[in-house]
Amino acid sequence: MLRITDARTGDSVTATPARRGLTRVQAHVPRPDTTGLRVLLIADVLVRALEIGGTPVWTVLTGSERRAELRARAAALGIRPFEDEGDSGPGLGEAQVLHVLGRADARPATDDPPSDEVTSGDVTGDEAAGGGVTGGLRLEVAPAGLDSGVAEDDESATALRLALLARPRGETLRLGAADLAAAEDQLARWRGAVATWATRPSGPIPDPVRDQLRAAWEDDLDVPAVLGVLRKVETSGTVPDGARFETYAYADRLLGLELTRDIGRGVPA
Repeated sequence: MLRITDARTGDSVTATPARRGLTRVQAHVPRPDTTGLRVLLIADVLVRALEIGGTPVWTVLTGSERRAELRARAAALGIRPFEDEGDSGPGLGEAQVLHVLGRADARPATDDPPSDEVTSGDVTGDEAAGGGVTGGLRLEVAPAGLDSGVAEDDESATALRLALLARPRGETLRLGAADLAAAEDQLARWRGAVATWATRPSGPIPDPVRDQLRAAWEDDLDVPAVLGVLRKVETSGTVPDGARFETYAYADRLLGLELTRDIGRGVPA
Protein backbone atom coordinates (compact mmCIF):
# COMPACT_ATOMS: atom_id res chain seq x y z
CA MET A 1 0.00 0.00 0.00
CA LEU A 2 1.39 3.36 -1.06
CA ARG A 3 2.51 5.57 1.83
CA ILE A 4 3.85 9.10 1.58
CA THR A 5 5.42 11.57 3.98
CA ASP A 6 2.94 14.38 4.56
CA ALA A 7 5.00 17.58 4.35
CA ARG A 8 2.57 19.32 6.68
CA THR A 9 3.18 16.95 9.62
CA GLY A 10 6.23 14.87 8.68
CA ASP A 11 4.22 11.71 9.27
CA SER A 12 4.15 8.70 6.95
CA VAL A 13 0.53 8.22 5.92
CA THR A 14 -1.45 6.01 3.57
CA ALA A 15 -1.98 7.75 0.24
CA THR A 16 -5.06 5.73 -0.66
CA PRO A 17 -8.41 6.36 1.03
CA ALA A 18 -9.62 3.74 3.46
CA ARG A 19 -12.85 3.23 1.55
CA ARG A 20 -11.09 3.01 -1.81
CA GLY A 21 -12.89 6.03 -3.23
CA LEU A 22 -11.78 8.60 -5.75
CA THR A 23 -8.46 10.37 -5.02
CA ARG A 24 -7.78 13.88 -6.30
CA VAL A 25 -4.15 14.64 -7.16
CA GLN A 26 -3.72 18.40 -7.43
CA ALA A 27 -0.48 19.78 -8.85
CA HIS A 28 0.35 23.37 -7.84
CA VAL A 29 2.64 24.79 -10.54
CA PRO A 30 3.13 28.57 -10.54
CA ARG A 31 5.47 28.72 -13.57
CA PRO A 32 6.59 26.53 -16.49
CA ASP A 33 10.22 26.43 -15.38
CA THR A 34 12.10 23.24 -14.57
CA THR A 35 10.98 23.34 -10.93
CA GLY A 36 7.36 23.53 -12.05
CA LEU A 37 7.97 20.72 -14.52
CA ARG A 38 9.47 18.60 -11.75
CA VAL A 39 6.41 19.17 -9.56
CA LEU A 40 4.11 18.10 -12.37
CA LEU A 41 6.30 15.08 -13.14
CA ILE A 42 6.16 13.87 -9.54
CA ALA A 43 2.38 14.33 -9.62
CA ASP A 44 2.28 12.24 -12.82
CA VAL A 45 4.27 9.42 -11.23
CA LEU A 46 2.09 9.58 -8.12
CA VAL A 47 -1.00 9.16 -10.30
CA ARG A 48 0.59 6.18 -12.03
CA ALA A 49 1.41 4.54 -8.69
CA LEU A 50 -2.14 5.01 -7.45
CA GLU A 51 -3.61 3.62 -10.66
CA ILE A 52 -1.35 0.56 -10.59
CA GLY A 53 -2.75 -0.09 -7.12
CA GLY A 54 -6.31 0.17 -8.42
CA THR A 55 -7.18 3.60 -7.01
CA PRO A 56 -9.34 5.83 -9.25
CA VAL A 57 -7.71 9.25 -9.68
CA TRP A 58 -8.88 12.71 -10.71
CA THR A 59 -6.03 15.04 -11.70
CA VAL A 60 -6.12 18.83 -11.42
CA LEU A 61 -3.58 21.53 -12.36
CA THR A 62 -3.71 24.84 -10.53
CA GLY A 63 -1.75 28.05 -10.13
CA SER A 64 0.21 28.08 -13.37
CA GLU A 65 1.23 31.08 -15.42
CA ARG A 66 1.91 30.51 -19.15
CA ARG A 67 -0.11 27.32 -18.97
CA ALA A 68 0.17 26.54 -22.69
CA GLU A 69 3.97 26.57 -22.38
CA LEU A 70 3.81 24.30 -19.35
CA ARG A 71 1.51 21.86 -21.12
CA ALA A 72 3.80 21.72 -24.16
CA ARG A 73 6.85 20.98 -22.01
CA ALA A 74 4.93 18.45 -19.96
CA ALA A 75 3.64 16.62 -23.04
CA ALA A 76 7.19 16.31 -24.38
CA LEU A 77 8.17 14.61 -21.11
CA GLY A 78 5.30 12.13 -21.37
CA ILE A 79 3.33 13.73 -18.53
CA ARG A 80 -0.32 12.94 -19.01
CA PRO A 81 -2.72 15.92 -19.12
CA PHE A 82 -4.13 17.35 -15.90
CA GLU A 83 -7.44 19.20 -15.93
CA ASP A 84 -7.38 22.95 -15.45
CA GLU A 85 -8.82 23.80 -12.07
CA GLY A 86 -11.22 26.29 -13.62
CA ASP A 87 -12.57 23.63 -16.00
CA SER A 88 -12.96 20.89 -13.42
CA GLY A 89 -16.11 22.21 -11.77
CA PRO A 90 -17.05 21.30 -8.20
CA GLY A 91 -15.46 18.45 -6.32
CA LEU A 92 -16.47 14.94 -7.27
CA GLY A 93 -16.88 13.72 -3.71
CA GLU A 94 -13.33 12.47 -3.56
CA ALA A 95 -12.29 10.43 -0.54
CA GLN A 96 -8.70 11.69 -0.52
CA VAL A 97 -6.86 14.78 -1.75
CA LEU A 98 -3.10 14.81 -2.44
CA HIS A 99 -1.43 18.16 -3.11
CA VAL A 100 1.91 18.15 -4.97
CA LEU A 101 3.74 21.45 -4.72
CA GLY A 102 7.11 23.14 -4.69
CA ARG A 103 9.06 23.24 -1.46
CA ALA A 104 9.08 26.63 0.23
CA ASP A 105 12.30 26.50 2.24
CA ALA A 106 15.05 26.42 -0.37
CA ARG A 107 16.31 28.60 -3.18
CA PRO A 108 16.43 26.63 -6.43
CA ALA A 109 19.11 26.29 -9.02
CA THR A 110 17.97 28.54 -11.85
CA ASP A 111 17.57 27.55 -15.46
CA ASP A 112 16.41 30.84 -16.94
CA PRO A 113 18.09 34.13 -17.86
CA PRO A 114 18.49 36.65 -15.05
CA SER A 115 15.33 38.48 -16.14
CA ASP A 116 13.37 35.30 -15.50
CA GLU A 117 15.41 34.05 -12.54
CA VAL A 118 13.47 31.93 -10.12
CA THR A 119 13.81 32.74 -6.46
CA SER A 120 12.38 30.83 -3.56
CA GLY A 121 9.55 33.31 -3.29
CA ASP A 122 8.93 33.33 -7.05
CA VAL A 123 8.85 29.58 -7.37
CA THR A 124 6.53 28.86 -4.56
CA GLY A 125 4.35 31.92 -4.09
CA ASP A 126 1.62 31.63 -1.48
CA GLU A 127 -0.03 28.71 -3.21
CA ALA A 128 3.01 26.58 -4.05
CA ALA A 129 4.41 27.17 -0.58
CA GLY A 130 1.24 25.82 0.89
CA GLY A 131 -0.58 29.07 1.54
CA GLY A 132 -4.21 28.71 0.63
CA VAL A 133 -3.92 24.92 0.35
CA THR A 134 -6.28 23.40 2.85
CA GLY A 135 -7.08 19.81 3.64
CA GLY A 136 -5.55 16.73 2.17
CA LEU A 137 -1.95 15.56 2.20
CA ARG A 138 1.09 17.37 0.79
CA LEU A 139 4.01 16.08 -1.23
CA GLU A 140 6.69 18.74 -1.48
CA VAL A 141 9.22 18.79 -4.31
CA ALA A 142 12.60 20.51 -4.16
CA PRO A 143 13.66 23.04 -6.80
CA ALA A 144 15.37 21.99 -10.03
CA GLY A 145 17.18 23.88 -12.76
CA LEU A 146 19.11 23.42 -15.98
CA ASP A 147 22.54 24.86 -16.62
CA SER A 148 22.65 27.78 -19.02
CA GLY A 149 22.86 26.61 -22.61
CA VAL A 150 21.42 23.14 -22.00
CA ALA A 151 19.14 22.52 -24.96
CA GLU A 152 15.74 20.91 -24.61
CA ASP A 153 14.15 19.16 -27.59
CA ASP A 154 11.84 16.26 -28.25
CA GLU A 155 14.74 13.83 -28.62
CA SER A 156 16.18 14.62 -25.19
CA ALA A 157 12.85 15.02 -23.39
CA THR A 158 12.69 11.47 -22.03
CA ALA A 159 16.31 11.79 -20.90
CA LEU A 160 15.30 14.87 -18.91
CA ARG A 161 12.43 12.88 -17.42
CA LEU A 162 14.88 10.16 -16.33
CA ALA A 163 17.39 12.70 -14.97
CA LEU A 164 14.66 14.37 -12.89
CA LEU A 165 13.38 11.04 -11.56
CA ALA A 166 16.83 9.65 -10.74
CA ARG A 167 17.31 11.86 -7.69
CA PRO A 168 15.14 12.05 -4.54
CA ARG A 169 12.36 14.58 -4.95
CA GLY A 170 13.47 16.36 -1.78
CA GLU A 171 16.96 17.05 -3.15
CA THR A 172 17.62 20.37 -4.89
CA LEU A 173 18.75 19.51 -8.38
CA ARG A 174 20.77 21.29 -11.06
CA LEU A 175 21.28 19.44 -14.32
CA GLY A 176 23.98 20.03 -16.90
CA ALA A 177 24.66 18.68 -20.37
CA ALA A 178 26.64 15.76 -18.91
CA ASP A 179 23.66 14.71 -16.78
CA LEU A 180 21.34 14.62 -19.79
CA ALA A 181 23.95 12.80 -21.89
CA ALA A 182 24.32 10.13 -19.18
CA ALA A 183 20.54 9.74 -19.02
CA GLU A 184 20.35 9.42 -22.81
CA ASP A 185 23.04 6.74 -22.75
CA GLN A 186 21.20 4.79 -20.06
CA LEU A 187 17.92 5.01 -21.94
CA ALA A 188 19.54 3.81 -25.15
CA ARG A 189 21.14 0.88 -23.32
CA TRP A 190 17.94 -0.11 -21.56
CA ARG A 191 15.77 0.23 -24.65
CA GLY A 192 18.20 -1.84 -26.66
CA ALA A 193 18.32 -4.49 -23.95
CA VAL A 194 14.51 -4.58 -23.65
CA ALA A 195 14.19 -5.00 -27.42
CA THR A 196 16.60 -7.93 -27.26
CA TRP A 197 14.93 -9.52 -24.22
CA ALA A 198 11.57 -9.28 -26.02
CA THR A 199 12.83 -11.84 -28.57
CA ARG A 200 13.50 -14.41 -25.85
CA PRO A 201 10.97 -16.85 -24.35
CA SER A 202 8.68 -14.98 -21.97
CA GLY A 203 8.98 -15.50 -18.24
CA PRO A 204 7.18 -14.12 -15.19
CA ILE A 205 8.65 -11.41 -13.02
CA PRO A 206 10.36 -13.17 -10.11
CA ASP A 207 8.37 -12.59 -6.94
CA PRO A 208 11.34 -11.07 -5.04
CA VAL A 209 11.91 -8.57 -7.87
CA ARG A 210 8.24 -7.58 -8.03
CA ASP A 211 8.22 -7.21 -4.25
CA GLN A 212 11.31 -4.98 -4.38
CA LEU A 213 9.77 -2.74 -7.04
CA ARG A 214 6.51 -2.35 -5.17
CA ALA A 215 8.27 -1.84 -1.84
CA ALA A 216 10.36 0.95 -3.42
CA TRP A 217 7.59 3.01 -4.91
CA GLU A 218 5.14 2.34 -2.10
CA ASP A 219 7.70 3.69 0.38
CA ASP A 220 7.16 7.43 -0.10
CA LEU A 221 7.26 7.11 -3.90
CA ASP A 222 10.98 6.28 -3.93
CA VAL A 223 11.59 6.33 -7.68
CA PRO A 224 15.42 6.29 -7.40
CA ALA A 225 15.09 2.97 -5.55
CA VAL A 226 12.91 1.64 -8.38
CA LEU A 227 15.65 2.55 -10.85
CA GLY A 228 18.16 0.80 -8.57
CA VAL A 229 16.13 -2.42 -8.78
CA LEU A 230 16.20 -2.20 -12.58
CA ARG A 231 19.97 -1.79 -12.57
CA LYS A 232 20.31 -4.93 -10.46
CA VAL A 233 18.01 -6.88 -12.78
CA GLU A 234 19.98 -5.67 -15.80
CA THR A 235 23.18 -7.30 -14.53
CA SER A 236 21.63 -10.24 -12.66
CA GLY A 237 23.00 -13.65 -13.52
CA THR A 238 19.85 -15.41 -12.33
CA VAL A 239 16.93 -13.52 -13.94
CA PRO A 240 16.13 -14.95 -17.42
CA ASP A 241 15.92 -12.52 -20.33
CA GLY A 242 12.17 -13.03 -20.74
CA ALA A 243 11.65 -12.16 -17.08
CA ARG A 244 13.89 -9.11 -17.45
CA PHE A 245 11.64 -7.91 -20.25
CA GLU A 246 8.51 -8.34 -18.14
CA THR A 247 10.20 -6.57 -15.21
CA TYR A 248 11.15 -3.52 -17.25
CA ALA A 249 7.74 -3.33 -18.96
CA TYR A 250 6.03 -3.51 -15.56
CA ALA A 251 8.24 -0.85 -13.96
CA ASP A 252 7.73 1.43 -16.95
CA ARG A 253 4.04 1.67 -16.10
CA LEU A 254 5.28 3.81 -13.22
CA LEU A 255 8.32 5.44 -14.83
CA GLY A 256 6.89 6.38 -18.23
CA LEU A 257 10.30 6.16 -19.94
CA GLU A 258 9.16 4.32 -23.10
CA LEU A 259 11.49 1.44 -22.32
CA THR A 260 9.72 -0.83 -24.84
CA ARG A 261 9.91 1.74 -27.64
CA ASP A 262 12.58 -0.03 -29.71
CA ILE A 263 10.93 -3.45 -29.84
CA GLY A 264 10.75 -4.57 -33.47
CA ARG A 265 13.03 -1.81 -34.74
CA GLY A 266 15.75 -4.14 -35.88
CA VAL A 267 17.80 -4.16 -32.69
CA PRO A 268 20.13 -7.17 -33.00
CA ALA A 269 19.37 -10.14 -30.78
